Amino acid sequence: MRIEGSVVLVTGANRGIGRSLLSEFLGRGAARVYAAARRPETLEKPAAGAAGRVIPLALDLTDPDTITAAAEAAPDVTVVVNNAGAHGVGHLLDMDLGLVESVMETNVLGTLRVMRAFVPVVERNGGGAVVNVISIGAFGATPALGGYPASKAALHSMTQAVRQDLAPRGISVHAVFPGPVDTSMLDYVIGHEPTFGDFPRATPAEVARATLDGLEAGEPDIFPDPFALEVQAEWRADPQALQERLSGIT
Repeated sequence: MRIEGSVVLVTGANRGIGRSLLSEFLGRGAARVYAAARRPETLEKPAAGAAGRVIPLALDLTDPDTITAAAEAAPDVTVVVNNAGAHGVGHLLDMDLGLVESVMETNVLGTLRVMRAFVPVVERNGGGAVVNVISIGAFGATPALGGYPASKAALHSMTQAVRQDLAPRGISVHAVFPGPVDTSMLDYVIGHEPTFGDFPRATPAEVARATLDGLEAGEPDIFPDPFALEVQAEWRADPQALQERLSGIT
């Protein structure tokens, strides 16, 4: 996948990994980046030299009308990066069921809505790529993280399914599995479950660089930080041991 000259949509572009992905795409020569967020006014002003190359878009994964409007406003997209997501800490049998439903609605169905809206756009433009930012949580459920790992496991499965559907249409599909990343989302988790503070954190910039390296190399599954690579190796060697390790974090 050639990034230089591409036209990119990044959801959740106002913070964390999304903000770093936006900067990395610009640095590698993307012609234009549509920076999508629920509140586009929270997006930082483009860096010097990027004026005109960054276009803010309002997009809420739980509001289908905003997704449809975004696809109409961005008719030249060739790369779709599904980065936006939601979290909710708690144990599945005890926590507010509405919060579990919200996480699943956002991370799974919201991402599917974006793909359904933008895949025809990418196809009309001659093909390109879809990049889904998932999580190492897709490979093992941590009880204290509520519906988040379940949503990421579902997103992983969905990514595999659409990969098969989109290959004949000239669209490659890439799954990204970060480990703990130094973002406000991780701070939220640690605030509720301090044991997560024991894990090494990658920076959003490191994850963004590795993600785009994998995209350019055509890697279907991208493990963009040292801890994620460790999980990948353990998953391949002994999936049950990895599940027990991750489920032991309470």
